[in-house]
Amino acid sequence: MSPLKLLKKALPAQDGDGVKIKRIHDFQGGLDPFLMLDELKASAKEDYIGGFPPHPHRGFETLTYILHGGLTHEDSMGNRGEVHAGDAQWMSAAHGVIHSEMPLTDSDGLHGFQIWVNLPARRKMDQPQYRDLRHEEMGQIHWDEGQMKAIAGNWKTSQGQVKGGLEQIGEEAALADVHLSAGASLEIHLPEKQQLAIYVYSGSLEEKVSEGYLAALTPDSQGKVTVSAVEDSQFLLLTGPALKEPIAHYGPFVMNSEAEIHQAVRDYQTGQLVQAPLQQGE
Repeated sequence: MSPLKLLKKALPAQDGDGVKIKRIHDFQGGLDPFLMLDELKASAKEDYIGGFPPHPHRGFETLTYILHGGLTHEDSMGNRGEVHAGDAQWMSAAHGVIHSEMPLTDSDGLHGFQIWVNLPARRKMDQPQYRDLRHEEMGQIHWDEGQMKAIAGNWKTSQGQVKGGLEQIGEEAALADVHLSAGASLEIHLPEKQQLAIYVYSGSLEEKVSEGYLAALTPDSQGKVTVSAVEDSQFLLLTGPALKEPIAHYGPFVMNSEAEIHQAVRDYQTGQLVQAPLQQGE
């Protein structure tokens, strides 16, 4: 496997109305352009059924990917949608959104991920956007020792190329879900000057990258990264160009300066965080 640049362990936490999660976050730029990865995994209803009641965001995007169960989304833009196993939800909070994400009451447990992707300064105050993404919209490749689903971005691998259901997240960032059999390897070809982050949610890879760990791998001189499985493994791949901009973070707001954070808090308190939804023709 390619050399490790970084290794982080997801730590137990809770968010929303008591939802049990495992979280990795880095608001110092170590995972640039990514900010946070939450694994939502609970089988007991009391550990997830409270969901995430209405709350604000500004300055970044979220991508929620569901393996089991489902979520209902509602937001201040007037959107409402449901995602089920294999689906994803993308939201660019940008200027500001208030939204909720509530588990489907007929689901038996919840397992999925929410990833925060930073936006560059020039896009942080854009109009918010939202989209549901269905399993069948995501490009997939299958081979004897594994499979890969491209959720966002275009991927080039030793098993072929695959196109995501979303063209990109953030600023040309990408996300994929990979399953590898024990002993198998996969080579990923990255654009110039990008690193590859891997989050293992089942099994283990070489270099002691096991379940609940995120590793950042250094590509070789040709931009190639090799991932090898020690046992049957399932993991997320994340990559994207680093923004290399200052990060100021406070709760649900991610901006470039403390002054912008203070403005976001004031805007939320005075009802200015959310813009009125655009009408047809505007």
